[in-house]
Amino acid sequence: MGLGKAYSDRVDPRDMQRLCLALTRVDTAALAATAEDPGSDAATRVAAGHLLALYGDPRIDVDSPAMLDVPAARVRLGLPQGRVDEVTAAWRHVGVRREWIAKEAPEYTADIAAFRIARYPVTNGEYRTFLTETNASMLPSSWQFGLHPTHLANHPVWTVTPRAADAYAAWLSRRTGRRFRLPTEAEWEYAAGGGDGREFPWGDHFAAGRANTAETGPLTTTPVGTHPAGRSPFGADDMGGNVEEYVADDYRPYPGGESVPDDLLAGGRPYRVARGGSFTRYGDLTRCRRRHGWFPKAIYAIGFRLAETPS
Repeated sequence: MGLGKAYSDRVDPRDMQRLCLALTRVDTAALAATAEDPGSDAATRVAAGHLLALYGDPRIDVDSPAMLDVPAARVRLGLPQGRVDEVTAAWRHVGVRREWIAKEAPEYTADIAAFRIARYPVTNGEYRTFLTETNASMLPSSWQFGLHPTHLANHPVWTVTPRAADAYAAWLSRRTGRRFRLPTEAEWEYAAGGGDGREFPWGDHFAAGRANTAETGPLTTTPVGTHPAGRSPFGADDMGGNVEEYVADDYRPYPGGESVPDDLLAGGRPYRVARGGSFTRYGDLTRCRRRHGWFPKAIYAIGFRLAETPS
């Protein structure tokens, strides 16, 4: 699943400089609108997001993250057993193995209570507040020399551990008096796909550019919310790309299924499931049903998104 060996420019830096200069005369509310404007081209949206990281992004509030209501429902989740070979074949060109897809089967019914899902994954800036207030030593390894990347304040935090993600949710719950946590695996899949069986947050067909993935992305994180065409049915951004996201569950087979041995289980220990695609990975991970997790390779760019239990 490696990238090509030849160097290739993904974004011309001269274009980004020109766009940033043109946007510096705009206030932050207008920049925020531009960053999520489907009518603007991708480079302009990302440039607006980069400026917001430096000026202060009005979309990001550590004490009041943008949350979306997800109604209670009985939904079908997972992949019918008979589709495992079909899906594997569709993504074999990027190195997908059958056992990776087999973990999605069988299809099952889940009764999900009403909950709330964060519109965006947790950002570097929000995570910095957690670290400074708690004096925790859970530094993201993506922060060079352990320093907060100010110019990436509104990008999703990544290279954190499941323990750090859980600790962040517990800290924010104490700080606000609300009940934040990570979404369960079933909640995440429902929030990403809307419960109608779609393959991707935006529909049934992969489309490069709807999410920050290796197909067309810049091979780095982008400001949250700058891929509006990839928004989920409930309005959540970046569930298909940017960074993968830990959920609350360790891997286990679905009801009626069998444990699937793969590289992630090689150590003989349970692992925390991650969902969604990332800037380092191909579009197969953008599928709503795709189950994966952390592995000791640099391409595993994993962050997290909050859920909330209503009061």
